[in-house]
Amino acid sequence: MTELMMRGFEGALVRPEDEGYDALRAVWNAVVDRRPAMIARCESTADVVAALRYGREAGLEIGVRGGGHNILGLPVVDDGLLIDLAGLSTVRVDPGSRRAWVGGGALLGALDLAAQRYGLATTAGNVSHTGVGGLTLGGGTGWLARLHGLTCDNVAAYQLVTADGDVLRVDANGHPDLFWALRGGGGNFGVVTEFEFRLHPVGTQALVADLYYEMEEAQAVLRGWRDLLPDTPRRATPMARVGSWEEFGGRRMASIGFVWVGDPDEGRQLLATYSGIGRPVAQQVSELSYLDLQMGDDEIEQHAIRRYCKGHYLRELPDAAIDAFLAPGNEVGARLAMNLGAIADVPPGASAYSHRDALVEFTTSAGWTDPTEDETRIETTRRYAAGLEPFASGTYVNTLAEDGTDALRRVYSTPDLTRLTTVKRQYDPTNVFHRTHNIHP
Repeated sequence: MTELMMRGFEGALVRPEDEGYDALRAVWNAVVDRRPAMIARCESTADVVAALRYGREAGLEIGVRGGGHNILGLPVVDDGLLIDLAGLSTVRVDPGSRRAWVGGGALLGALDLAAQRYGLATTAGNVSHTGVGGLTLGGGTGWLARLHGLTCDNVAAYQLVTADGDVLRVDANGHPDLFWALRGGGGNFGVVTEFEFRLHPVGTQALVADLYYEMEEAQAVLRGWRDLLPDTPRRATPMARVGSWEEFGGRRMASIGFVWVGDPDEGRQLLATYSGIGRPVAQQVSELSYLDLQMGDDEIEQHAIRRYCKGHYLRELPDAAIDAFLAPGNEVGARLAMNLGAIADVPPGASAYSHRDALVEFTTSAGWTDPTEDETRIETTRRYAAGLEPFASGTYVNTLAEDGTDALRRVYSTPDLTRLTTVKRQYDPTNVFHRTHNIHP
């Protein structure tokens, strides 16, 4: 077979001439169209070690893919080696200790399904086909973040393969510098082949509430929504949105609302407060299972769509920022979601995630299918986000649609970036893992 197979690799090695190659090189964002020299479909930690060793000895550029949701598709490298972790997807839950052991290639839906059998969960994003690895290593936000912290705050230990092929157990006591860096520093330091998560009893129910308003009322409504934020229970994640909805004839509307994880009747008590804001033209309140909540955006965020996104963190939400959020002419949809809560309980500098003091996160994204629209769609999204930039305190690495040092300075504080660089220099001095938002050694 190949040198890779002969030296301990037991997975499948796929080359450009092999059946299934095009499907395996594709990622979530259809704008990305790169052709690796080979794809190593790993089935074990030993496979990852063997693939890394081969890639380095062959002088190949190396990328590592979990769920493939990186907006820039950075792991997929032309003429290089793509290490595919999809085969490392086992999820094991111990309800007694409230722990889950999750393979580095598992998807969020698998983790949620396994944990919900016992009414348990940990913070995870709201698209079930997102990879656990990329979400967690970037920090990890979700509907439980205000109640139980970021996804990375709930990791007890990582199993990690270093650039040298060493397999490490990384936790607060073993390699604490690396443990700090993995909580928000992305895939810069090695390949995580297993995560050990702490789980929480959250039940199996949820409630989603949205109130819709004509744009003429939107300024006053969003200011009223903002004023409610300080007193919002941690079990709720307040949101404000602007966009065009088919159910309202495709016209541009604003909405405010929240997601509540837990007893829907308790959530309805908060709804009474929201109902006193403005004159909504419609109200949608849905009781659903936690699993259905976690899959709520699966179709919207489906694969094979061309995509671009921008995001900002805002420590405050002044009137001028609300005006920029609602500015006429911005036809791209956007969202504000409240942070703080348990996210801010972790002291600054205690992990590589640098923006725990953000009041809200702004995100705007575009999806399309026609390649001739690429330039227009991207520029429109950038222009919208630029209107909020004067109020921004930073951005989230998992929504970062640009690469380079200037982008990283918006993701990490100066002390955190300096410390991350030191850890990178120690564990990956030759920058093997640079097909990510790269922290250069």
